[in-house]
Amino acid sequence: MSRFVDKLITTANDGGRLRGVTTGEPNEAVRTTWAQVHTQARAMAGSLVSRGMARHGAVAVLAAEPAAIGPAVQAVWLAGGSVTMLHQPTPRSDLAVWAEDTLRVLNMIGSKLVLLGAPFDQLAPVLDQHGIGYVLLADLAGGTPLADLVEVDESAPALLQLTSGSTADPKAVRITHGNLLSNITDMAMGARLDPSSDIMVSWLPMFHDMGMVGFYTTPMAMGIELVKVTPVDFLSGPLLWAELISKHHATITAAPNFAYALLGRRLSGVDDPAAYDLSSMRLALNGAEPIDEKAVRAFTDSGARFGLPPECVFPAYGMAEGTLAISFPPPFTGLRLDYIDADALESGRRAVPVSPATPHARSFALLGRPLPGFEARIVDPSGAVRGEREVGEIHIRGAAVTPGYLTVDGPVATQDADGWLATGDLGYIVDGEIVICGRAKDVIILAGRNIYPTDIERAASTVEGVRAGNAVAVRLDAGTRRERFAVVVESKLSGDPDAVKVLRKEIGARVFESVNARPVAIEILPPGTLPKTPSGKLRRAAAGEQLADRLKGA
Repeated sequence: MSRFVDKLITTANDGGRLRGVTTGEPNEAVRTTWAQVHTQARAMAGSLVSRGMARHGAVAVLAAEPAAIGPAVQAVWLAGGSVTMLHQPTPRSDLAVWAEDTLRVLNMIGSKLVLLGAPFDQLAPVLDQHGIGYVLLADLAGGTPLADLVEVDESAPALLQLTSGSTADPKAVRITHGNLLSNITDMAMGARLDPSSDIMVSWLPMFHDMGMVGFYTTPMAMGIELVKVTPVDFLSGPLLWAELISKHHATITAAPNFAYALLGRRLSGVDDPAAYDLSSMRLALNGAEPIDEKAVRAFTDSGARFGLPPECVFPAYGMAEGTLAISFPPPFTGLRLDYIDADALESGRRAVPVSPATPHARSFALLGRPLPGFEARIVDPSGAVRGEREVGEIHIRGAAVTPGYLTVDGPVATQDADGWLATGDLGYIVDGEIVICGRAKDVIILAGRNIYPTDIERAASTVEGVRAGNAVAVRLDAGTRRERFAVVVESKLSGDPDAVKVLRKEIGARVFESVNARPVAIEILPPGTLPKTPSGKLRRAAAGEQLADRLKGA
């Protein structure tokens, strides 16, 4: 068996310790040990093999309940297969379109089997209508435990992680057994994970790499106590997150910017300082997108009343192509910012340090050194390696780097002849630590200046009436001499023409003040309109396409 599967088994049999996973809200919580998860997985693996699942078979999973997903994915690994967590339809989804997109994914990964669990078992008629084969998770539970595990080597795919691009043109990152074990081992070392004392709390979706790898597979492999609810649970009542941290004395959690900002706002409205106890927090990981200092401050300032140590903020760099984590800062050092000269960054691609008090100084989060299994370098457009504080594209190399993608047009390699993967992220290195400036494809080029959309978006978000985390800067006429940019935001004021007029004026002024450039258009949309990935991140390219279409039709 692979070393990754051996790690899962060793943890499950580790002296009968009662570590495991607790799922559901506090009043309805269900606790299961990792040993019990493994026992369930053995039975489900036996059912899969008896139903004809072949070695290296690709299996898709469509379920929301963490208690059901854990045994199912481990069962697939015990049976020698790979797991793909399917993107889930929302109440607003057109199920016919979703089913067609799902068929594209299944054909791409070569899967004829979907493991279907609540609440999506109600979609069985839709899958039948589109000829999608499935098995209900409940029907796998009573199988004869698999006696002989199916052998696979370290290069065998374990997780085919769907990216956050267009669902009509899907792509999956091929994460091998070796990739998983390497990255989990690195993360355990970098975060100083302690199975005897750490407790993780997460509501992150299992179809996202941070939710699946970081906050299910890692605690399952390391034997760390996990408390897991669904994104719907969190979004229905964000203070549930604080309640779970308090009740279980959690030490580790994670989320993107918008969630920390949202929790910070909700905590600020709680009158009783004894309502929650957040003092146990050791690591509050922030990743998946450039770190938003404002969101972090909202979280730490509001959380301080409940004992939250600001040092627990843990800004990291990662991506599915590196399995999950690429760099970690030293634990319990909090948000550390590097202040640089904006002009030197925009015109010379250099990160020249300045005082925080310098007018128009730019700040970026320090994201730590690469984990032990990684190398990182900065490369300019010509392919030359850049030096300290010189901005370019980040390339990574290491044992956790995916060997390739699966696409609708076939496999695509990710590494060059020397093993380097081009991430598409722009950044620089200072004292060995990685700093991210933004995505190369999103940078707006005006008169030789490189303007980063995150600066525009943060400026727009400071205007009262703009929904937090729902502002996007988009390129227009990209790559031409006429390149421009526009700003699209969501606001509850979108239906009030007079309020919209004021909002546009204030956004334009705030953006100009921040980046010394004016947007060619400012669009105010109703809440819930901006296109987002299944994990909740804004899709700049899609927003740009929609805006371009509206401008043409105007």
